Amino acid sequence: MSSIDCRDYPGEINCSVALAADYKEELLLAVVEHGSKVHGYEDTPEFREQIVKEFKEGTPPV
Repeated sequence: MSSIDCRDYPGEINCSVALAADYKEELLLAVVEHGSKVHGYEDTPEFREQIVKEFKEGTPPV
């Protein structure tokens, strides 16, 4: 399982969303959708590449 936690990346929105999935491809799709709709990021190959580098193993802390 892989995860990413918006709380690790403070910004203007102070987002508290944490996402986890069994498959990295599934997590990437969820993070791209969240990042573009909530944070206004553009879905580019560079954005996707950076996101994958930030994935952590396991689930995010509560």
